[in-house]
Amino acid sequence: MKNASPLERQLRSNITGDVLFDRFSRGRYATDASFYQILPLGVVVPRTMDEALRALSIARDEGRIVTPRGGGTSQCGQTVNEGLVVDFSKHLNRLLSLDVENRTCVVEPGIVLDDLNRQLRKHGLWFPVDVSTASRATIGGMAGNNSCGGRSLRYGTMRDNTLSMDAALADSTLLHFGEVPRDLARVNSPQSGLELFRDMLDLGEREAAEVAERFPKVQRRVGGYNLDALVPRNAPNNLAHLLVGSEGTLAFTTQVELKLWPVIRNKVLGVCHFGSFYEAMDAAQHLVKLRPIAVELVDRTMIALGRDIAMFKPVIEATVRGDPDALLIVEFAEEDQPDNLQKLKQLSELMADLGFGWNHPQRKWGGVVDVVEPARQTAIADFRTSGLNVMMSMKQEGKPVSFVEDCAVPLPHLADYTERLNAIFARHGTRGTMYAHASEGCLHVRPVLNLKLEKDVKAMRAIAEEAFEMVREYKGSHSGEHGDGLVRSEFHEAMFGARIVADFREVKQRFDPDNLLNPGKIVDPPRMDDRSLFRYRPDYRVSELKTALDWSAYPGAGGGFQGAVEMCNNNGACRKLEGGVMCPSYRATRNEKDVTRGRANTLRLAISGQLGPDALASDEMMETLKLCVSCKACRHECPTGVDMAKMKIEVLATRAEKRGLSLRDRLVGYLPRYVELASRFAPLANWRNSSPLLRALFEKFAGISAKRALPAFRRDVFRPDAETYGASDGREVVLFADTFNRAYERENLDAALRVLIEAGYRVHIPRPADRARPLCCGRTFLSAGLVDQARRELNRLVTTYAPFAARGVPIIGLEPSCLLTLRDELLSLRSDNEAKSIGAHALLFEEFLVREAEAGRLKLPLGAISGKALIHGHCHQKSFGAFKPVEKVLRLVPELSVEAIESSCCGMAGAFGYGADTYEASMEMAELSLLPAVRCAEAATLIVADGTSCRHQIKDGTNRAPLHVARVLAMSLDSAQVKH
Repeated sequence: MKNASPLERQLRSNITGDVLFDRFSRGRYATDASFYQILPLGVVVPRTMDEALRALSIARDEGRIVTPRGGGTSQCGQTVNEGLVVDFSKHLNRLLSLDVENRTCVVEPGIVLDDLNRQLRKHGLWFPVDVSTASRATIGGMAGNNSCGGRSLRYGTMRDNTLSMDAALADSTLLHFGEVPRDLARVNSPQSGLELFRDMLDLGEREAAEVAERFPKVQRRVGGYNLDALVPRNAPNNLAHLLVGSEGTLAFTTQVELKLWPVIRNKVLGVCHFGSFYEAMDAAQHLVKLRPIAVELVDRTMIALGRDIAMFKPVIEATVRGDPDALLIVEFAEEDQPDNLQKLKQLSELMADLGFGWNHPQRKWGGVVDVVEPARQTAIADFRTSGLNVMMSMKQEGKPVSFVEDCAVPLPHLADYTERLNAIFARHGTRGTMYAHASEGCLHVRPVLNLKLEKDVKAMRAIAEEAFEMVREYKGSHSGEHGDGLVRSEFHEAMFGARIVADFREVKQRFDPDNLLNPGKIVDPPRMDDRSLFRYRPDYRVSELKTALDWSAYPGAGGGFQGAVEMCNNNGACRKLEGGVMCPSYRATRNEKDVTRGRANTLRLAISGQLGPDALASDEMMETLKLCVSCKACRHECPTGVDMAKMKIEVLATRAEKRGLSLRDRLVGYLPRYVELASRFAPLANWRNSSPLLRALFEKFAGISAKRALPAFRRDVFRPDAETYGASDGREVVLFADTFNRAYERENLDAALRVLIEAGYRVHIPRPADRARPLCCGRTFLSAGLVDQARRELNRLVTTYAPFAARGVPIIGLEPSCLLTLRDELLSLRSDNEAKSIGAHALLFEEFLVREAEAGRLKLPLGAISGKALIHGHCHQKSFGAFKPVEKVLRLVPELSVEAIESSCCGMAGAFGYGADTYEASMEMAELSLLPAVRCAEAATLIVADGTSCRHQIKDGTNRAPLHVARVLAMSLDSAQVKH
């Protein structure tokens, strides 16, 4: 506090929530999903709405501007500014009231759309402005942007579904904005509010003719202030609609009243294929005549990129026929499913009438693929809503840039508009990506540019001017969904005329005379191409980095480490609270610091010198990465492919080289080197667990929590007495005996060996040539940043296993984090053919058995196990798509009912859960879903978890003893033997 500014002092004295003025925290709030970056003065994360209003008041008294912020996913720079940022998303996210009968609710502005709909669904209702960022978009942010979503064809925009808003003006006056009559005599409001309302209604009356003349006649017009809400023809006028789309520039929203709709009960999709993009755009105007609720575009680029993303590849392979240039996904959602099926039939007939047919010599290539299965519909929806981020997954310096992103034109002009737009892109030496809402003439269009280059910034400016001129020619809107922000506000005069822009300025002045609320948006903006406001400013530089891992797949300094870091476009998918695994630490803390996006931003600022010298190895960077559990979920679930687990290894390696290792890092990292010795003195080595004094000393000097018992060493470690087991004529496999199962839970290896032998395989457990110690994958060394030590271990493993891989022998492992190291980190340490061959032949135990079963080769005499198995998947299994085989192999056991727990990371994550400074976060992660689900399970239920750390976390948190799948299969073999 000694060096704190008066503003910071006042905030800390009056706010119990987070008050963040350090450079690292400010940097994390300097960007949104746009290409802009403005470092704020500070950040407040209020616990209550009173605290939020107190922060507003304090900032006003100090003469500082204030920017409200939700999920920070704005694509036009709406949520970045130089003053105080107030983050509503962590605490101000409640459903305040719900009227089921009248289908309305009142919410705080920080509530996330998906979270709201989860709470509404049990009442048969939902809020249907279904933006693609629904997993992290807040209602306040959606109101600020006047969001639309994919189904606005039926449900309208945010404005159409907002009934009222309560908000504070910049002077802290609290007002209710809702429907008011033109005669305000009966309106119950403070005098200052009545004066404001009267001035706005007078403005609407005065400007009604100009508004009618200049406002585009398309539903997707979200630019400027909604002056049309004030004109007499719309009486009674809803003044909340003036706040909708105002981007936090007029008032500080405290609550929003929403209109709700019945949930969709049935739906079907028709995936229309087109041989040319123009044909798809031209067809859209005809397809909407069937009254679908959405028509969404997916273009050739998005299909190609999706095929390279693990989470999307299966649905593309199952749905896309041939090599289309574009798809239109047509969605029908009538109340009765037979009506939807009839609509699908009509869709196919309409496509035929339009001249499309599959490989018909007299027709244009194309047709319809019907999608009736809910699971595939969900997968397609996930792919479509990830369109922006799929486009951003290009591993190159140039990326699709949002600035003519969501122009909207009348549907009959859509084909010509897109064709001319592509010609503009070509004229400026680039190409564009297109996807999204063909049903309303609003496409998400992004030219591929590298905004680090002055020539590409100039091209952006020229493209914007030409594209917007064309939009005006078609009487469309240059902002059809994502608002104005810093990108489009500059062009309002060309769109609306000088008189309307003067009206916008009058509205802003009347609401916020001192220009304190998010200035520079809508009114008096800077130039959109002012590079001093860019994320990549003219002086942006990244020095050459000496990296420990291979980053050659990415562009940029450090052998591509820079490019890997810059893959994060701030889309915020890592902020989702349910579904998948990413990001477990954020789910526990809700802090921007602890989300993948926050970490990636910090890394980018660090490597570009914006956080001071040596920031990459700093204590602040370690604090930023501290709660990253290296679950690898982002590797699989981040639509742009940000791999924070791999980046963390790189940072830890830098830290270790410059600052050395802590005692805890040494104990964890070198575990494979001393575990054999410790096993010989197991009672002494385990003394720490039974001694409160030793627990306390370990916590003080090694940072290992006294609240945890460490895994117990044992004398009877797994030491095979031969290198080959099983039938001499059996199919060969290699069993990888990892450190954890070998030293702590040999029962799992014994069970796996037995299963493989009884299935008729010839099992090799080869020893390394040096015989110095058993083989190891180097996982623990990587977790401490000891990359060279990990490489040495992996070199021994490659030398030992390479002859087997060369002749196609599967390499089977039990511990996901160890076995999958051979498919991941090994290839970042060695790129030779031997390493690639081992990675290609490395399989988890369940993956191998399921593959054999599906090929008809698995001969395993399994007996019945009556009851239920409840499975928790290891994060790395989920990241590599290797969790489903666990369920499949357990379903081979007769009479066993199998159910997967919907869970994120267990929270133990190797050594993470044992840290004195991470123990609490570890337990918070576990308590989100995993431990409650286990506690609810009946005593006879088998709890199954393949991960060593997962099993220990479940045991510590519930006193239940989970089993590895191998042991369940061994139990099934026992059952079969007893029966016979």
